[in-house]
Amino acid sequence: MTRTLPPGRYTAAAKPARPKRWLVWALSAAVVVVGVIVAVVAYNKFAVSEIDSEATSFDLVSDSQLDITFTVTREDPSQAAVCIVRSRSKDGSETGRREVYIAGGEDQTVKVTAPVYTSRPPAMGDIYGCSLDVPAYLTGG
Repeated sequence: MTRTLPPGRYTAAAKPARPKRWLVWALSAAVVVVGVIVAVVAYNKFAVSEIDSEATSFDLVSDSQLDITFTVTREDPSQAAVCIVRSRSKDGSETGRREVYIAGGEDQTVKVTAPVYTSRPPAMGDIYGCSLDVPAYLTGG
């Protein structure tokens, strides 16, 4: 039992709306911009750096001192560098930190041992990072 609808009461089926061209272009541009930003961030994070460092060992000298040994590899060994080394306690908190000046030289990779004085008994030592941007107060300039 079907009834026919009264004529003129309901409109004809609407055609599906086509997306506007400007919206397609705007979304495409946004995707390209996001892609470029992701590429730049990834390149800066994972690209080969001019300086690399690695902590090789540490020695617990006393309840207030730790000696850390680390290597520094520079692309240009004639450039001076600065590294930040630190000690941490058993709970992981930082208990000591210092900057270590590495003078320019002939060897691309140098091994350095530096003492770190601590405010609490140290449990481990690590290297926070290195840079070729040496502050003037470390060079006496």
